[in-house]
Amino acid sequence: MDEERALCIVRAGEAGAIERVLRDYSDKHRSTFKFESTDEDKRKKLCEGIFKVLVKDVPTTCQVSCLEVLRILSRDKKILVPVTTKENMQILLRLAKLNESDDSLEKVSEFPVIVESLKCLCNIVFNSQMAQQLSLELNLAAKLCNLLRKYKDQKFSNDIKCSDLRLLFLLSLLHTDIRSQLRYELQGLPLLTQILESAFSIKWTDEYESAIDHNGPPLSPQETDCAIEALKALFNVTVDSWKVHKESDSHQFRVMAAVLRHCLLIVGPTEDKTEELHSNAVNLLSNVPVSCLDVLICPLTHEETAQEATTLDELPSDKAAEKETVLKNSAVVYNGMNMEAIHVLLSFMEKRIDKGSSYREGLTPVLSLLTECSRAHRNIRKFLKDKVLPPLRDVTNRPEVGSTVRNKLVRLMTHVDLGVKQIAAEFLFVLCKERVDSLLKYTGYGNAAGLLAARGLLAGGRGDNWYSEDEDTDTEEYKNAKPKEELLKPMGLKPDGTITPLEEALHQYSVIEETSSDTD
Repeated sequence: MDEERALCIVRAGEAGAIERVLRDYSDKHRSTFKFESTDEDKRKKLCEGIFKVLVKDVPTTCQVSCLEVLRILSRDKKILVPVTTKENMQILLRLAKLNESDDSLEKVSEFPVIVESLKCLCNIVFNSQMAQQLSLELNLAAKLCNLLRKYKDQKFSNDIKCSDLRLLFLLSLLHTDIRSQLRYELQGLPLLTQILESAFSIKWTDEYESAIDHNGPPLSPQETDCAIEALKALFNVTVDSWKVHKESDSHQFRVMAAVLRHCLLIVGPTEDKTEELHSNAVNLLSNVPVSCLDVLICPLTHEETAQEATTLDELPSDKAAEKETVLKNSAVVYNGMNMEAIHVLLSFMEKRIDKGSSYREGLTPVLSLLTECSRAHRNIRKFLKDKVLPPLRDVTNRPEVGSTVRNKLVRLMTHVDLGVKQIAAEFLFVLCKERVDSLLKYTGYGNAAGLLAARGLLAGGRGDNWYSEDEDTDTEEYKNAKPKEELLKPMGLKPDGTITPLEEALHQYSVIEETSSDTD
């Protein structure tokens, strides 16, 4: 009934009446995502009628009402086939100011039309394969990049920027060819990185270091949404970069990694938005060549070092709480390096563990990132070892019992999801410099057995990668308990089915094999 009434008035052609009826329709169906199949034909005709209105010289407010209804109707895949034509796509491109002949975005009154046109294109491209093909034919990705360049240094509507980035993300998600076009022909990596710099209002203090104001305000909701869309688009653009990395790209990847470091050290308007922002930053960091992740840490400046020492010295002896706060803040410093970003990643990882669900999607990216950082960068590995596997003092409880990060990770080593338990074990193994004796010390033999079996290290030894020979000192508690560990030995089944130490079981099987080979 709503579609029939709207269609009659749209066909009549009076702009004021069209605007009113479509505004009513939009208000009523704003949250509608499932439509009755009985009215499908009417919705198709209403879409066609709206496109006929959009080519006429009607007021901006009428255009906005038309586009709002079109955006709602384009949620229904079934009605898009007859209305998704090259002509109709070009109408939306013109209204979105995506034609190359449009050189300026100075009329603020046009911003709602641009935003709604981009939103319509997002729905249509996402729901229609024909629209996806037309996007390639019309070179939509290049037009979107051109629009971004028009306002990257200007304070235009964040809604325009966000909708543009969302459409760019969808195109790069649906077409691998567009990813390549964005990466090379359209220079999407530096363009999108600059969009992030603008969203975060970054001020560079060195080539790969930015000023961080820990007391500054959080990002606005609009800035946060723009940053998230840019991060998602950048992920698609760089998804295969770690495989095809060239030395000439090192600078650009380091700039992007430095921007992502800044991203990890700021917050959004809410805790959930901050987590979403940091989650997308983690995903993108996973695409950065590991050699370029060294910019996640940086040396302390003379001012930071002096300020930290002065603050502690100036506090009187009775200000224990204040001193504890200063010491807590200084926990992100290790070996003269600022480890704030790594500390944020570690906290992010622990929060994802504590959620207790969706480990494969939510936890494995950050665990993989920390593992690769630790394997490639000594200071990062040593800092994480200090936080995750501190000197062992609790020798009475099993390694998986407790609430420390180590306990949580050890529990994951026997998780039902193979991918989760493999990356958790790999992370701890790397922190132990791939030394079996060190891993067993912190995790116990039973928890580590899966990793060791897969690596062929059940009898001991170390992995294939080289690490520095810094000492791993034992606490007095561990030294006293170490002799008792002989009570726990790797066991195996003898040929008669009884349990015996693994070494003896293997020996008996080898004897049987030799005996069998000597007989016909």
